Amino acid sequence: MNDTLAGWLQILALVGALALSYRPLGDYLAHSLTSTRHLRPERLVYRAGGVHPDAEQTWAGYLRSVLAFSLVSLLALYGLQRVQDRLLLSVGMKPVPADQAFNTAVSFVTNTNWQSYSGESAMGHLVQMAGLAVQNFVSAAVGIAIVAALIRGFTRKQTDRIGSFWVDLTRIVLRVLLPLAFVFAVALLASGVIQNFHGVQTITTIAGDHQAVTGGPVASQEAIKELGTNGGGFYNANSSHPFENPTGFTNLLEIYLLLVIPFSLPRTFGTMVGDRRQGYAVLAVMGILWAASVAVVTANELHSVSSPAGHAAGGMMEGKEQRFGIWASALFAVSTTLTSCGAVNSFHDSYTPGGGGLLIFNMLLGEIAPGGTGSGLYGILVLAVVAVFVAGLMVGRTPEYLGKKLGSREMKFASLYILTTPALVLAGAGLAMALPGEQKAMTNSGAHGFSEVLYAFASAANNNGSAFAGLQVNTVWYNTALGLVMFFGRFLPMVFVLALAGALAGQRPVPVTAGTLPTHRPQFVGLLTGVILIVVGLTYFPALALGPIAEGLH
Repeated sequence: MNDTLAGWLQILALVGALALSYRPLGDYLAHSLTSTRHLRPERLVYRAGGVHPDAEQTWAGYLRSVLAFSLVSLLALYGLQRVQDRLLLSVGMKPVPADQAFNTAVSFVTNTNWQSYSGESAMGHLVQMAGLAVQNFVSAAVGIAIVAALIRGFTRKQTDRIGSFWVDLTRIVLRVLLPLAFVFAVALLASGVIQNFHGVQTITTIAGDHQAVTGGPVASQEAIKELGTNGGGFYNANSSHPFENPTGFTNLLEIYLLLVIPFSLPRTFGTMVGDRRQGYAVLAVMGILWAASVAVVTANELHSVSSPAGHAAGGMMEGKEQRFGIWASALFAVSTTLTSCGAVNSFHDSYTPGGGGLLIFNMLLGEIAPGGTGSGLYGILVLAVVAVFVAGLMVGRTPEYLGKKLGSREMKFASLYILTTPALVLAGAGLAMALPGEQKAMTNSGAHGFSEVLYAFASAANNNGSAFAGLQVNTVWYNTALGLVMFFGRFLPMVFVLALAGALAGQRPVPVTAGTLPTHRPQFVGLLTGVILIVVGLTYFPALALGPIAEGLH
């Protein structure tokens, strides 16, 4: 009973904190993305990069800037890992092998933060700070920049300009992410998360044994890891490690951080399009899916029938921290798989078939409830375009969304966006299962073994980064295959989103008539929720049937 009360209280506290943040943070993001004033630090950045801050780009120019910036970031991060033994603060770490360095570089540049390495025994402090932590900032900013460009596509008329990527990137980092990360890093530090430059130290445990413990600048990386929905842990145990997540308070704070920007962006959307009701409609869909997932996963873990020990412990406690229990673990697991965040405070591989299966399903939906920083909102807006198109077909009229007609060109971009991730997930998982040599990486056979493979490719293609972890992915094939899936899973959808933004910006606005579908009412919330579950969810039903569903029925 006490656990149940504590569980409900932490959910209510989280929802309350997110509700209080929705308006001020959403409006601040909108102001940062629309202001005509350039701050002095921003002007210094523009001057150093040779950027004209008032010169805007076409969608193709915006895309080229995104790809060029990301490619340079990838090469720089790869290089840092390969020579880390020669760098300051290497704390004795060896160079990262080529295939693992490639996988890690792609992972952090794409905001995935998939880790085939153990942080405390593979990465020096300088690589963690100048490489991984920097990418936590800029990769998150890239996602917000893309959704800003898409929103401008809806708000502008008869133009081929959708903003400047360099201005968007700079403003998001300097005005939003850096200040927030600083404040919450201090809060985490004050709550017990460590922050130092210590190397490996031998300590004496309470039992009198000796243990090697690595220190490091953890609090500063932990803040942006959650705030930017990145998720890469300084330690292999990620947010279940007491140096990263020492108390119940820090656990709830970290959940809040990974949700606060994605859940506030619908307000930004409504403010920028001039109709905040549109933002509330999108927020309602996100909230319904998130709440339903929390309820189902928590119920599965509380009422596990897997073993008598599970009943004695009050549910499925295997793989969960005693400090947090089932309620806090399930809340973290749902929130991290519904955002583009790989942070975990429990072992997802130990979840029940129903609970673990829904965690996979959360990612397969495209992580749109609320999704990653930026990527969640542009993902659900693309699905909103599809929902409006479906409604238009049912009533026999040309569909319109926010004053823009949705013709064949716009629907081609939306369709390609939706098909990209399933193609990567299913092709990757199928290939992994078909290669005899790679099946040796599976520590489990049967339906659960397939679930581990499916989870890995779902996590990579959706730029999540969490894992079932029963799969030995630190092989040349998996490092390469998952690296490629992460790369194309991040940037191919961006191509279609920016192309859609360009197509919308070039249109003349369509006046609202009696036949226009209202997209701010409960009916549209229900329609969009249905489209998400049917169009996206059913794509993966055969794969889910071979994995978690089969395991649950066994």
